[in-house]
Amino acid sequence: MRVVRGLEDSPGVPTVVTIGNFYAVHKGHRALIRKVRRRAAELEALATVVTFEPHPQKVLRGIGPPGLCTPEGKLALLEEAGADQVVILAFTPQLSRVEPEEFIERILVKELAVKAVIVGSDFRFGRYARGDVTMLRSYGRRMGFFVEGARMAEAGGQTISSTAIRHALAEGDVKWAAKALGRPYRLPGKVVHGAGRGKGLGFPTANLNPPPEVCVPGPGIYAGYTLNAGRRRPSAISVGTNPTFGENPLSVEAFVIDFEGDLYGQDVEFEFTARLRDHIAFPSVEALNEAIAGDVEEARRILA
Repeated sequence: MRVVRGLEDSPGVPTVVTIGNFYAVHKGHRALIRKVRRRAAELEALATVVTFEPHPQKVLRGIGPPGLCTPEGKLALLEEAGADQVVILAFTPQLSRVEPEEFIERILVKELAVKAVIVGSDFRFGRYARGDVTMLRSYGRRMGFFVEGARMAEAGGQTISSTAIRHALAEGDVKWAAKALGRPYRLPGKVVHGAGRGKGLGFPTANLNPPPEVCVPGPGIYAGYTLNAGRRRPSAISVGTNPTFGENPLSVEAFVIDFEGDLYGQDVEFEFTARLRDHIAFPSVEALNEAIAGDVEEARRILA
């Protein structure tokens, strides 16, 4: 897959384009890219994703929503979804003020030699978000490119969007998030030293330090996997503040079932499969230990 940062390195060959932030590469995004690939094959063009970095809200409002993958992870997922080319436009205050007419004429037609544009039916672009599918179709008829506004994808009767997935994760609904993403949610990071309480309880954990810009599921105990060095190991994952021991910072840690190795300092991913229970304070360390043992057995059963 070709990655183009800016338009200077654009190969100047015909393209079929979809446009968006793609900070999840969810099921709906994948459906768009499949449509782009089919149309690109018909037109002998490059199946192209146009996306933005950083997230537009970070530039316009000073803070952006947490991502559902890292920028590197996004590129890997877009390649897996079938993109021939990803064009990354630097989202700046200047770009935010580009009129939609100029975006079409200069970026799509002149720079990308677009032959077709396939976007979600609710797609908006350009200054004050004036541009929409109707405007694209009008220009497409005059300038010779096809436009399709695709229906929004659904999962479990709910419209799929990055916002909806973030909300589901915040509520601990990792099962719906997995349906919407088309894969279980994975949280990357490096394993760091924690307080060491798990080891004292007989359940040593790998403490994850995730990137600050990536979405962390809501507090709770989860069944899932720890991915490292090509291995996918069943795990009981805790997200919370360890309230049994008083006030503590939020931690994300996993007891890797039937594993005796050392993961400190290594890059891993936690994959969230099912939520087991709330993260609560127990009246004693003994009660906590008994609950952890039950969590591990429940995770083992679910993951089997």
